[in-house]
Amino acid sequence: MSAAPKNPPPIELAPLIRWSGMTHVGRVRPNNEDVFLALTFDEREVRFLGKTGEASLANADFIFAVSDGMGGAKSGEFASRFAVDRITRLLPRRFRIAPAQMAERFTSILAELFAAIHSDLLKLGFSYEECSGMGATLTLVWLTPGRLYFAHIGDSRLYHVPHDGGLTQLTHDHTHVGWLRRQGKLNEREVRTHPMRNALHQSLGAGHQFVEPQVDFVEFHSGDRFVLCSDGVTDGLWDRQLEELVRTPTTERHSQPAAQRLVEEAVANSGRDNATALVVEVLSPAAAPAP
Repeated sequence: MSAAPKNPPPIELAPLIRWSGMTHVGRVRPNNEDVFLALTFDEREVRFLGKTGEASLANADFIFAVSDGMGGAKSGEFASRFAVDRITRLLPRRFRIAPAQMAERFTSILAELFAAIHSDLLKLGFSYEECSGMGATLTLVWLTPGRLYFAHIGDSRLYHVPHDGGLTQLTHDHTHVGWLRRQGKLNEREVRTHPMRNALHQSLGAGHQFVEPQVDFVEFHSGDRFVLCSDGVTDGLWDRQLEELVRTPTTERHSQPAAQRLVEEAVANSGRDNATALVVEVLSPAAAPAP
């Protein structure tokens, strides 16, 4: 008697991701110098994404970014929008040039991208009086099927909220106060009340001659979440509150997109600054049988 044919092994589908983004002017400032970006691209095209959505990582990569501008008049507002516009122009172009070598070049491409934006902002600052001293923070993630690559400069933040509990700030605040906290010399409460907490040592533009963006990667699993946010969100939320709002919201807030929960709560608690958040969740679809 012949053996019964074995079922073919299931094919693992690429992870799905779900995202939400929101920005708010706050309760004090007259204009919004924050901006966020969500897009997907491959070797053929770039597509901008809505404020909320869900998609597969199977055939394209995803970029999410938050930028907070600084400068007199409306130059800060221009700087942050200029930074994210350069992302859409420069990053997909590099993807199309050498897709076969991308796996080895993610980090170098991100470092080159930040250097190019920094150089462009400096040129504008030197060329136009109204742009003098303008700059921007930038926190960017690049999602691929296996890893999340990120690049960062300034005091906007990227948090990892893993599926099995806890919260980790992946980015370093480029401030002296942030350095003191990383050295264990200040706790979260002392950082939040320190008079120099907003004094940046590094940002894109703003007259800085040299910048050293933080560039790194993390591997992710189903159920992991990543939060990008400006300092207006962290000014209104403790780390513990941020994690609870993302992971275990109240019944009243459960139906809201995660970014909306963070921004609205931060503005209600503080509102002294513009507040912007992007939340990305990794979902795992069920394996499909082989055809």
